[in-house]
Amino acid sequence: MQTSPLINVMVAAARKAGRALARDFGEVENLQVSRKGPADFVSSADLKAEKTLFEELSKARPGYGFLMEERGKVEGTDKTNTWIIDPLDGTTNFLHGIPHFAISIGLEREGLLAAGVIYNVVRDELFWAEKGAGAYLNDKRLRVAARVEMRDALFATGAPFMGRPGRETFLGELDRVLSQTAGIRRLGAASLDLAYVAAGRVDGFWERGLNAWDVAAGAVLVREAGGLVKEIDGGDFLKTGNIIAANERLTTQLVKALHSA
Repeated sequence: MQTSPLINVMVAAARKAGRALARDFGEVENLQVSRKGPADFVSSADLKAEKTLFEELSKARPGYGFLMEERGKVEGTDKTNTWIIDPLDGTTNFLHGIPHFAISIGLEREGLLAAGVIYNVVRDELFWAEKGAGAYLNDKRLRVAARVEMRDALFATGAPFMGRPGRETFLGELDRVLSQTAGIRRLGAASLDLAYVAAGRVDGFWERGLNAWDVAAGAVLVREAGGLVKEIDGGDFLKTGNIIAANERLTTQLVKALHSA
């Protein structure tokens, strides 16, 4: 499978950061039994992964800007290109020794999402997509699922936890979607939820209140796999963090269900 120089750069950075995260994940499983718990260790793993990504991508593409979970916005001399990065999406899973977390790297070019790489470190699954070139899992071409009825469809979502706003809205939406579908999964890493939509493992995904680094790479994947990615209420999902992703038919039905909640 021939990949572009851009994707090669993104994949190399993700794999390098991923090797260290995999080692740290092995340590976290041992730290689970300690009284203090692994929280401090995880934050250092997060920062270390982000540092690796920042250094590797800066070296490969000097001047590109960054929007990162830990460092925030880093202005580059090249104002047309910005990396949007989550070095460890699924921190709570990581913290508890659950092997479902990912590195997410998106590229925004001239205000549009141009490429995305999501690397599931433990399973060594590399999801990648570039605008106009399709979406892939390792070397396999991806397509969103073809189911068109809510009753047959499985959806992923995320829940607002521990005092985060929007709990009542979420519970209303959850009730409405549960009553119409084959099921809902809450897996704990939005980037992988979007990758799973692209791969047809789940039929759709919605969540409110996410950050740009949670969704930038995944949005490219879903679109390049033939799906739709929209803001739930019609705005810009990178700004609001309210996102819905599925094939065209299911998107229409899911939006309707959410708005009726």
